[in-house]
Amino acid sequence: MDFISVAGLAMALLAIIGGQILEGGHLGSLLQVTAFLIVIGGTMGAVMLQSSLPVFLAGMKLLKWVFVTPRFHPQRLIEEVISWSQVARKGGLLALEPLIDDLTDPFKRKGLQMLVDGAEPEKIREALEVEINTYEEHQRQAAKVWESAGGYAPTIGIIGAVMGLIHVMENLSDPSKLGGGIAVAFVATIYGVGSANLFFLPVANKLKAIIGHQVTIREMLIEGLGSIANGENPRVIETKLQGYIL
Repeated sequence: MDFISVAGLAMALLAIIGGQILEGGHLGSLLQVTAFLIVIGGTMGAVMLQSSLPVFLAGMKLLKWVFVTPRFHPQRLIEEVISWSQVARKGGLLALEPLIDDLTDPFKRKGLQMLVDGAEPEKIREALEVEINTYEEHQRQAAKVWESAGGYAPTIGIIGAVMGLIHVMENLSDPSKLGGGIAVAFVATIYGVGSANLFFLPVANKLKAIIGHQVTIREMLIEGLGSIANGENPRVIETKLQGYIL
């Protein structure tokens, strides 16, 4: 569980709700089902219109990463690569073949298999970089689903506000209906701007950061495999890979 994401979202909501209460307002005035449907439904509809179904579904699946972030263990990867290097120095590249079956990561399996097969370092790098680029592009397109939602939500909020004002103008002769229309108008704007800046855009940026970390881990692996193929000293390989860690 990524507690800072949970804490950040909770703090944002508490700040808004607390400010409303401190100003003497009522929590119920911020709860407008109509405004919520207009903003969230309109925003999701716009995002679905611009996205293909696989990309949209991939973006929805990525949301869990914000709260349950994939674990990154660069130091563990360095140790693993160094152990491969030591095995290769003692028994040759073919001595690494029994280790392939123990790997669960397809990317690692592919890279180590190419190394065992005697592929040139540049060929290993080229093949794995193509896979990295494809993976990164796919994941970033999925993350853009949330970035796009952050762009559409404020505008949809304005649409909701205008609709509320239209409702108000239609009922000027009936004062009992004016309050509800005005409430929907202002709350729709809050929902639009608030959801964009407190949820959609932060989610998109966090997903991009996570994807960046995943790409870095894969780049470390490529560097390590290339160094093993070149027969470099394990200590030199370790120094290289440590440079990827801040």
